[in-house]
Amino acid sequence: MASNEEILTGLAEIVNEITGVPAADVQLDKSFTDDLDIDSLSMIEVVVGAEEKFGVKIPEDEVKNLATVGDAVTYIKNASPEA
Repeated sequence: MASNEEILTGLAEIVNEITGVPAADVQLDKSFTDDLDIDSLSMIEVVVGAEEKFGVKIPEDEVKNLATVGDAVTYIKNASPEA
């Protein structure tokens, strides 16, 4: 099972690839929209990248609940097949 730190690092890499936001700026308390300036289209790309990287499924209706990076890390950890 991936640790929170591993998930955070993976998410930071995905966000950086898609949006150009420096990976170091992707922290647990950061809001995807307010702090990282990620729009809804880019957020879908981030979700797809996370699903592929971590082997989880994030339903479309759950994406709106992932307001912060910490929310996404927790969701991915709980949705992991090994959990």
